[in-house]
Amino acid sequence: MTDFTYELGADGVAVIIWDAPGKSMNVLTREAFALVEELIDRALADDACKGVVITSGKKDFAGGMDLNVLASIREESGENPAQGLFDFTMNGHRILRKLERAGMDPKTNKGGKPIACAINGTCAGIGTEIALACHRRFMTDNEKAKIGLPEILLGIFPGGGGTTRYSRMVGAMAASPVLLEGRMLDPKKAKGASLVDEVSADPLADAKAWVLSAKDADIVKPWDVKGWKMPGGAPYHPAGFMTFVGASAMVNGKTQGVFPAAKALLSAVYEGAMVPFDTALRIEARWFTHVLMDPSSSAMIRSLFINKQALEKGANRPDVADQTVKKVGVLGAGMMGAGIALVSALAGIEVVLLDQKQEAADKGKSYAADYMDKGIARKKATPEKKEKVLAQITATTDYDALKGCDLIVEAVFEDMGIKAEVTKAVEAVVGDDCIFATNTSTLPITDLAKASQRPEQYIGIHFFSPVDKMLLVEIIKGAKTGDVAVAKALDFVRQIRKTPIVVNDARFFYANRCIIPYINEGIRMVKEGVTPALIENAAKMLGFPLGPLQLVDETSIDLGVKIAKATKAAMGDAYPDEAVDDVLFWMADEGRLGRKAQAGFYAYDDKGKRTGLWDGLSRYPEADAQPDLSEVQHRLMFAQVLEAVRALEDGVLTDIREGDVGAILGWGFAPWSGGPFSWLDILGAARAVEICDRLTETHGPRFTTPKMLRDMAASGETFYGSEKSARAA
Repeated sequence: MTDFTYELGADGVAVIIWDAPGKSMNVLTREAFALVEELIDRALADDACKGVVITSGKKDFAGGMDLNVLASIREESGENPAQGLFDFTMNGHRILRKLERAGMDPKTNKGGKPIACAINGTCAGIGTEIALACHRRFMTDNEKAKIGLPEILLGIFPGGGGTTRYSRMVGAMAASPVLLEGRMLDPKKAKGASLVDEVSADPLADAKAWVLSAKDADIVKPWDVKGWKMPGGAPYHPAGFMTFVGASAMVNGKTQGVFPAAKALLSAVYEGAMVPFDTALRIEARWFTHVLMDPSSSAMIRSLFINKQALEKGANRPDVADQTVKKVGVLGAGMMGAGIALVSALAGIEVVLLDQKQEAADKGKSYAADYMDKGIARKKATPEKKEKVLAQITATTDYDALKGCDLIVEAVFEDMGIKAEVTKAVEAVVGDDCIFATNTSTLPITDLAKASQRPEQYIGIHFFSPVDKMLLVEIIKGAKTGDVAVAKALDFVRQIRKTPIVVNDARFFYANRCIIPYINEGIRMVKEGVTPALIENAAKMLGFPLGPLQLVDETSIDLGVKIAKATKAAMGDAYPDEAVDDVLFWMADEGRLGRKAQAGFYAYDDKGKRTGLWDGLSRYPEADAQPDLSEVQHRLMFAQVLEAVRALEDGVLTDIREGDVGAILGWGFAPWSGGPFSWLDILGAARAVEICDRLTETHGPRFTTPKMLRDMAASGETFYGSEKSARAA
């Protein structure tokens, strides 16, 4: 079996069908790309062939390029990987250019054969780039199908001609939502954006009909016609000049200069707009190679594509039978419980949402109703879908309703006593094979499991708020948690379309263990007299979505106080954050509890919109001598990455892939870096140790270099290069 097959019909239309064997979604490999060229050559050479339609044999058209191909090319190219990647990219351009020109005379633009694309489902990446090279694109009239060029979200940009073709089709400004934001559009919006030409109930039939009626002029691309001009103006045109000035400012504003792909994409469009099309493709290939050679790109691809996909497919799942969840009980109908009930119902799982009072349970269910209403307003859902989702949720106060549940997710108050009570009440009514999961962000799973008669079936499932938006779920194994419970949790997370990481039980688990030092370091700097704006902007210039002060406002200051008090009680004299508490406790006493109170480190208007940093922070006067930007950034970065390394040393993390993916999806750790372990590999262990030693000398023992990192510096190892890590990843 091959990825592409060729069928010449009696009508003279050749249909090239893309159907990668053994895969649920078509992804392009080198071998398959070579086959595309063979089949195009065959069609162009066959007098009986009047034209071509490219379509898919699967429910979707294509998912893009197999990104493992890029890694293999880099390895095969030896000492000159850039040349290997550039040659590979240019060969792709050559094939798609042959498709685009379709045998037409280079001088007269006549004599070519029409080539259409029948897009029968979702189409992304190189699939869209192949479609753009075709002469006409017909897409299914199915609002669930999407088309786009999302490569920018993986740290690269469309390098198969998509950047050059699409920007020349619609102009740089109109192309930016698709190219620079990676938006995937439904068929109607895609037609409005010129990604497709027609939305059709039968794309294949309509594409064939068009092929048979197409004239010479219908298949010539605008840039191959003499006198073509860039829509919106080229860079040297007054309007085009202003477009690129604005685009440059927008890119820098959104990326803070730390995501190399966006700048490279804009450069490829800018430079390519001033030269002939084939030269522009060469420029695109050079910038694409430049990005692929940037360690940031490799790290992002590894973490956000390869590793993320592996974890979602169960890379660390125990070898036990399928544990698909059929009925889940959610205890506590507050914000977290309501969110868990919603995502479970959306996944088609029967949900029992239980609270002490019926009013509270009903309010929790209404969260799902409100969510669906918003979806209906945005035409993302239908009233029928809403009715179906709400029918999945039973809001009740009756524990007997939990009978038949194969998974319980407890989301009551963060109190050991209350959690113990509900554990016992649940186990009195559910079956012996029911798995009990607690949604806690701080309480030890091993201690909580002591209230259970079946500790081997007790596990932690830590959701991040808001549940419907956050992609990560942290699964925590207690000392006695068994393999079935782990598999159940993993299968449940996969059902609700989240990304799981599995960690061992320890204070704050993994995510909060790293987030809290980040927040604390920012607050500590406020106390020292570092300008709050410097702290916040230093973080954003590292690629963090929120600075530490804004983050604590979002998570609530009183929660920070509660965690601080509990941690101090547990650690006693070893507690390291008295300086942080001085600021945090004062803020809480002032009633500045964060966004929910419309008062925190930031000031807010009456609609809850931030208006700037609160001027009351002047209680801690700004020092005359402010630290360098790099000093602030090193403190914020190493406060987190050192905890990640310690979590690996302590056995809380058992797989660096989970550490990197969890950091990016859980709290937005500098996505350009690929995560804390990838970032340390980019920086180099020796340089990291050098910085840590200086920070320790200046700011104290919290920056002490972990032994693992110091040993790696001495041996020259990297996290992803070491034998142990290579086996894990």
